[in-house]
Amino acid sequence: MDNHDAVDAIADQWARVRPDLDSLPMVVFGRIYRLAAAMRGKVDKAYGQYGGMSLGEFDVLATLRRSGEPYTLSPRELTATLMITTGGMTGRLDKLERAGLLTRSPDPNDRRGLRVTLTEEGLELVDQAVGAGLAQQRAALEAALTPEEAEQLSGLLRKLLATTA
Repeated sequence: MDNHDAVDAIADQWARVRPDLDSLPMVVFGRIYRLAAAMRGKVDKAYGQYGGMSLGEFDVLATLRRSGEPYTLSPRELTATLMITTGGMTGRLDKLERAGLLTRSPDPNDRRGLRVTLTEEGLELVDQAVGAGLAQQRAALEAALTPEEAEQLSGLLRKLLATTA
């Protein structure tokens, strides 16, 4: 089996025209970027089975779900957690509210603020969707790595991420 992939081909081209460059960083991050894009597509497709939900919409519902009961956060807390603009958040909240997956209500502690709460329907939907997304991710890991290798990769990526964040 030939383990040479498209990222290797790119590195080989650079080695021919710029043999003075160490392309290992390009190879590592090129694979991370390609893997993230491939898995994003698979997971987005899995989430789409649940009312046509996008990855961004899943992120909102999942953030509310992870917050624990009563599954309520302010729009500001959601925006900070998801690292999107307030305009982007408003669009997601509008769509999810129209679908009956969350509600917006006045914040009892701040008359200018709002609270976003997951509905029972939203809770059921996100619980189903998270299982479907994890199944896609698990299948990808199990197709290529042993459980020990997956743990090792997770640790190495955590270490790398800690130095770049």
